[in-house]
Amino acid sequence: MLKHIVLFKLKESLSATEKQDVMNRFKAAIEALPATISTIRHIHVGFNVNPAEQWDICLNSEFDNLEDMKAYATHPAHLAAAGLLKDAKEGRACTDYEF
Repeated sequence: MLKHIVLFKLKESLSATEKQDVMNRFKAAIEALPATISTIRHIHVGFNVNPAEQWDICLNSEFDNLEDMKAYATHPAHLAAAGLLKDAKEGRACTDYEF
């Protein structure tokens, strides 16, 4: 199994309302993907509640292997969901590991 974790930092120039709106739309779009992309074994989006930390969003997902994760990453439905953050994000960090 492969764990795919992505952290997103949103632009400081966004208002709290703008941030919450884009975060909610992203979460809904990402968590709807298993209905379209069969390689997803688990996917969840969480929002940071600790203001001492720098990341705003955590995407936590699982796949059978790296190839399945890559298929997800290039799937048009995923690209559309990821596009929701295009103009709002200022940073992204990712790790993929086997477990």
